[in-house]
Amino acid sequence: MEGGRLAGEGLGGRETPVTLAKGLIERIGETGGDAADHTAALRQVMESIDLSDLDAIGHRVVHGGSVFSAATVIDDDVVATIEGLVPLAPLHNPAALSGIAVARKLLPDVPQVAVFDTAFHLTIAPEGVTYAIDAELAAAWQIRRYGFHGTSHAYVARKTAALLGRPAKETNVITLHLGNGASACAVQGGRSVATSMGMSPLSGLVMGTRSGDLDPTVIFHLHRVAGLPIEEIERSLTRSAGLQGLTGANDMREIQRRREQGDPAATLAFAVYSRRIREYVGSYLALLGHAHAITFTAGVGENSPSIRAESLHGMSALGIEIDESRNTRGDRLISPDAARVKVCVIPTDEELEIAEETRKALVS
Repeated sequence: MEGGRLAGEGLGGRETPVTLAKGLIERIGETGGDAADHTAALRQVMESIDLSDLDAIGHRVVHGGSVFSAATVIDDDVVATIEGLVPLAPLHNPAALSGIAVARKLLPDVPQVAVFDTAFHLTIAPEGVTYAIDAELAAAWQIRRYGFHGTSHAYVARKTAALLGRPAKETNVITLHLGNGASACAVQGGRSVATSMGMSPLSGLVMGTRSGDLDPTVIFHLHRVAGLPIEEIERSLTRSAGLQGLTGANDMREIQRRREQGDPAATLAFAVYSRRIREYVGSYLALLGHAHAITFTAGVGENSPSIRAESLHGMSALGIEIDESRNTRGDRLISPDAARVKVCVIPTDEELEIAEETRKALVS
C-alpha cells in the first residue's frame, strides 16, 4: 500500500500541487511485513499524518476493463463492477478492492475515487485492441488489448509537451515506462493510440520478471511436451521470466554490473531488453507518422543512460539521436539541439496524476 499525494488546498487545488506526506507499507499480511492486513496498514497511515483536511481518497485500480474510461467516484455499484473484473486482473484488483473496502469503512464521510490504469488506453482504435481470434469467443470472455501504466503514460506525455513548449493536443510522443514492469505507448495529441501491454501486463516489453511478447505455442509446448501444468507456466512467465529468467536477477543495475564484467548472460539480457524497446519505437513511429519526442521514465528509464543509448542506437536515419554528455548527466533533454525527434527523460509521478484525476472526478 503506497501512501498517496495530498495535492493543493481543497478540491480546487493550488497552482503548484504540494506533497504533504507520503509513505510505503510493504508485504501486507506476510511474515515480517509492515502490517497484518489492509485495515492495519491504513490505520498506520491515518495515525502518521493529519487527515483533518482530507477532501478525497484516490485509489489506483489496475483493471477497469472496457467499462471505466475515466476516474470514477466509488459507490456500491462501482465496487461490484470492479469485482466483476477480477478474472481479468486476479493478482491486482482484489488488493485494490481490499484497500477500497477498508478506506470506506474507516473514512465513510470522505469521497473515494477509483483511478484506472486501463482508462487512458480506451482511446485506442478498434483495430489496435482487437486480437485476431474467434470473435464470439473474444466477446464472451472480454478478450482484447487493454493496456496498463495509463496514469504514468498520460502524465509523462503531457509533461513532455510542456518541456518542448508545445500544446499537448498538438504533440506526438512515444513514452517508455521502464521499471520492473515496463510498457511503451504511442500518444497522439494527448490520446493513447497504441500500447505494448495487452489483455494483461504480461505482454510487450521485456520486464524484471515477466516475459513480454511470446509466441503462444511456447505455452502449448511447455504444457503438452514438457508436462508443466498451466498454473506453473503462468507463474514462470510472470515471476521467473524476463531479466530474472535470463540472468537470475531482475534488477537492471545488477544486469549492467555483470555486463560490464563480461558476463555472457547479462550481455544477452541487456541486448534482448533494449532490442525489444527499439522494435516498439520503430513500429510506433510508423503508426504515428512522425513523433516530436521519445520520453524515458520510471526506474530504469530515468536512471540508466546505457539502456537509453542502446534502445535508440542506430536510429539516426529516423531523426533519433542521443547526445552522450547530456545522456550521462541525466538531463531532461538528452538529444542534440538539431535532432528532428527530441529524446527526453522525465520522472513519472503517478501519485500526482491519481490526485489530479481524483480532483477532476469530484468537480466534474
